[in-house]
Amino acid sequence: MLSVFYVAADSPHKPSSGSAAVQTGAQSDAMRLEGEKRFRANCGRCHAAPQKFPPRMMATIVRHMRVRATITDEDMRLVLYYMTQ
Repeated sequence: MLSVFYVAADSPHKPSSGSAAVQTGAQSDAMRLEGEKRFRANCGRCHAAPQKFPPRMMATIVRHMRVRATITDEDMRLVLYYMTQ
């Protein structure tokens, strides 16, 4: 099952300082790059990166392809992050 989490505007987990925002941005970039790497390794053999789809539609596509390509949950999560950013 795929879970997508959103942080509410008034959430205590929302970064408030500049350094925390930079760290979150760096983590986001690292996840996107790792997702791209895993897309190329698992999906890029047969597919070019598609045009942007809404995140919900992309989650369905990735979930269906996960079964066909036998990728791990972690790979699926990172590929989905890459495809929706």
